[in-house]
Amino acid sequence: MTTTITHSWYMMQRQLRNLARQPAYIAFTIVSPAIYLLLFGALFKKVVDLPGFGADSYINFLTPGIVVMSALYSAGWSGMGVIQDLDRGVLDRFLVSPASRSALIIGRLTQMAVVTIIQSVIIIGLGLLVGARFPDGGIGLLALVLSAVLLAAPFGALSCAAALMARKEESVIAAVNFVLLPLTFLSSVFMSETLMPHWMQKVALFNPVNWSVQAGREALSSNADWSVVCTHLGYLVIFALVCAWLATQAFRSYQRSA
Repeated sequence: MTTTITHSWYMMQRQLRNLARQPAYIAFTIVSPAIYLLLFGALFKKVVDLPGFGADSYINFLTPGIVVMSALYSAGWSGMGVIQDLDRGVLDRFLVSPASRSALIIGRLTQMAVVTIIQSVIIIGLGLLVGARFPDGGIGLLALVLSAVLLAAPFGALSCAAALMARKEESVIAAVNFVLLPLTFLSSVFMSETLMPHWMQKVALFNPVNWSVQAGREALSSNADWSVVCTHLGYLVIFALVCAWLATQAFRSYQRSA
């Protein structure tokens, strides 16, 4: 157990150093959600006037959604790093080393959690700058960041699993686009769930993206129902454990075929 933790720490540092060498990528991952926040915040500003929307400020409503969406997409593309390691033979070299096999996955997911936290803090700060207000912030903001991390972990694991199984950039890109975009619009990231078509509301009940958004948004409400927050976070934990198991199985499958 100690070895796995130590090796995971080293793998996380490796991933962070690799990321630090790509300033353009870092810039785009920060600028993109900022554009979504500013553009959608202005475009749909008046949507709160619709009967039944349930919010007084769209920027307050949108900020948690953008935090969650950014975590989702960052995690979804994590499999591309696995593809690069496969193409360069890095993963095969790790397999013939004493490195803990679990650490190869855990380290990457831990690095993603660190990135998600930093990204979430930046987006929340930008939201506050453009007018978002969370009177009972504090623990609510922590719950929002936690919900984003718990969403990033399973989708990062699934992305890694897809990369290990497909082993082609084009296949991973197609899979990511096929899954993430529908999940985003089948959630309450941009629109109140009460105004969604009935069938979308039903789908949203089983959508992990919606669990994360609802947990973060509820935690930031003035009279937060923490049973709702904890229930949704619990769903995300279970989903993360299942996806981590699937990623481990994909890794073992690759190891057998290598």
